[in-house]
Amino acid sequence: MKNISFYITALLLFSCQNKTTTEDALSITNEPFVFATWTNAGNTFDKSQWEAKITYYDSLGISEALVGGSPKVLEQLIPLAAKKNIKIHAWIWTLNRPGDTIANKHPEWYAVNRAGKNSLEYRAYVDYYQWLSPFHPEAREHIKNNVRKLTKIEGLASIHLDYIRYVDVILGKDLQPKYNLVQTTEMPEYDYGYHPIAREGFKNIFGKDPIDMEHPELSTEWRQYRLNAVTSLVNELVEIAHNSNNKMTAAVFPFPEMSRQMVRQAWDDWNLDAAYPMVYNNFYRENINWIGFATEQGVNDVDFPIFSGLYSPALQDPQDLEKAIRLVKEKGAKGFSIFTADNLNEEQKEVFIKLKEEYQNE
Repeated sequence: MKNISFYITALLLFSCQNKTTTEDALSITNEPFVFATWTNAGNTFDKSQWEAKITYYDSLGISEALVGGSPKVLEQLIPLAAKKNIKIHAWIWTLNRPGDTIANKHPEWYAVNRAGKNSLEYRAYVDYYQWLSPFHPEAREHIKNNVRKLTKIEGLASIHLDYIRYVDVILGKDLQPKYNLVQTTEMPEYDYGYHPIAREGFKNIFGKDPIDMEHPELSTEWRQYRLNAVTSLVNELVEIAHNSNNKMTAAVFPFPEMSRQMVRQAWDDWNLDAAYPMVYNNFYRENINWIGFATEQGVNDVDFPIFSGLYSPALQDPQDLEKAIRLVKEKGAKGFSIFTADNLNEEQKEVFIKLKEEYQNE
């Protein structure tokens, strides 16, 4: 165990590279303002269904799709989408791995909370929350292998990381009532990162086990130590992608400081080619203007492009949707991604078409 903890300690201290800005990294898209969507493809490719969906996306001005699906499906989808000049990103769930048949055989790979419960056995909030620990070297290697498989796909716009964080230690205000929760403090069962390897590595540096602290949630060192574990993993995944001439993007929480507090995610320290912060205002009981605030904060905090993520059910009013899109553009985002274009109502579709025509003529 000491050898493993030494490895992790060294990794966390030295592998968080400085961010770099290159012309290539900033050219992930040549579009003036990108319309994108998240969507799921599954494991079965139906050409006629995808032809219809691609035509529909094209009619809305959508030029990029972040697609969750098997490599075989993505390989067939890319040339089909290219006929409409639509780029395909490979959307992958990274640390949260529900139903991962390989990981399931290794309970020791999973994240542990402050109450000592393993994420495979105790699933916080929802059953599909099955989180691997960024501290376990074999779990990290498994995640890298998942990304390596995607690097073999020709023609991807990027490999798009999602769930690259810890379990939500604090849920958005609008989500807490769904679980009969009032989270005014960081509750032990939702406070993750206490894997034995993490605790031993921290103790080797600071001489104390975080589980023995009276208020570990107040320790800036313990918080940063856990942030570094995810950051080093992301930057190693970026290196894998870049070494195979792929770009790396990620879906992240609204802006870096908020991400640190809610899910232990310091995405302003990541060497990404672009980020897609999910500025879902209704989750936090915020108004439409908050979307602009969060977008601007992210733009100011990083040196790579931002594509704001919008949540279509919260923007049913077409005036709200139009205002949100105009705000993210005004605040410096290079585009937006909707979750999801597959369920837009007719009035929302009209907003897409209107703005597509307007922005194309700029």
